[in-house]
Amino acid sequence: MTHRPTPVTLTYRRETFTVRPGMTLRQAIQRCGLNPETVLTVRNGALITGDVVLESGDRVKLVATFSGG
Repeated sequence: MTHRPTPVTLTYRRETFTVRPGMTLRQAIQRCGLNPETVLTVRNGALITGDVVLESGDRVKLVATFSGG
């Protein structure tokens, strides 16, 4: 019997996206049609960077960043 990995869930504002585990956070954000440079990413209450490889069942919150002058 083969165990199927649990998808990764990314939440941005009121939208929820699912991607497969094993890709980097940056790849996952791009797959969702978002720009990785415009969001902060939080997993289990801690900020994580775009090079983190997502694992089965991860839940990541994407928080929009603002800049201006």
